[in-house]
Amino acid sequence: MGTRDGDGSDRSGERNAGRGPADRAGAADEDPTAQAARTGTVSPTDGPHGHDGPSPSAVERATLRLREAVPTEVAPADADPGGPGRPDEPPRYAPAWLRLREPADAAARAHELLDPLRIRLANLPSRADGLVVHDLGCGTGSMGRWLAPLLDGAQHWVLHDRDPYLLHFAAVAAPRSAADGSRVTVETRRGDLARLTPDALAGAGLVTASALLDVLTAEEVGTLAAACAAAGCPALLTLSVAGRVELAPAHALDAEITEAFNDHQRRTGLLGPDAVTSAAEAFAAHGATVRAHPSHWRLGPGEAALAEQWLRGWVGAAVEQRPELREPAGRYLEERLAACAAGELRVVVHHTDLLALCRPTGGAS
Repeated sequence: MGTRDGDGSDRSGERNAGRGPADRAGAADEDPTAQAARTGTVSPTDGPHGHDGPSPSAVERATLRLREAVPTEVAPADADPGGPGRPDEPPRYAPAWLRLREPADAAARAHELLDPLRIRLANLPSRADGLVVHDLGCGTGSMGRWLAPLLDGAQHWVLHDRDPYLLHFAAVAAPRSAADGSRVTVETRRGDLARLTPDALAGAGLVTASALLDVLTAEEVGTLAAACAAAGCPALLTLSVAGRVELAPAHALDAEITEAFNDHQRRTGLLGPDAVTSAAEAFAAHGATVRAHPSHWRLGPGEAALAEQWLRGWVGAAVEQRPELREPAGRYLEERLAACAAGELRVVVHHTDLLALCRPTGGAS
């Protein structure tokens, strides 16, 4: 499912210096880490700061639980065991998993969508504070680390996530310069993506997210599309699971585990592998031009550590969905892990990137 790069996070934007519309998507307060990040004073010793926001709903908890999981979502072994299931504290996920998957995410994202995005951004009115980018479900900030250095001009990234722990990591490791050397600044906002409103994106020039769509409901995707359309800004939404996995050598259980995993992704009303189709329809309904491009993980011997963790999560989710698979899936996993360790396994995990070019406000096309 949405392999949350922890990025399945959110990005929304305010103006520089943290001024701008209050974030209607949840807790509006900005934490001290955000202030330090904007001024370049964050250090790895600052530690996470946060506020007690509203307790997450059942759907929110399910979304958060899936978001950081090893591809869809059985969380890695080093995830905080108390985080996702306890409504009295913010969810917390394992930065180690997000770091492990970041190189594969960067290699997979569709560069083919960058030129049409750059053309649209070049035609938008310029702002004194540069391009304002809202990164939704930012996790540890891998989307910004990938994209900011590929775009010219000053940028101000607003990093959105519910977890202050991940927001701290994202702020500390944020890029500081664009492709042409222009300054990149960053702030963080804690909030709830499910209640995103057009006001929260006022002034945004771009909305991004990574591995997020598949852990949303159709209603939440509709809310996101409506907010982007009202703001008149494009949206680059990457690494949504497509419901297909290729493993070589093949195994008789591959198809059954894939099917069980996909069913797991759709539980509690989440879109899972149907996310890109749903999002494309939602954005098109608001008049956006939508482009999609494959963005597959390709895992071989050089990515054995990631493939191992992915396998454990993928099979674990399938067994959670269909307990009758436990014994055969256990043997399957042992065989696959042995092949992975021997450098004999190849895996392609299909994802799709989506670029939605919403009509700019003011009537330009």
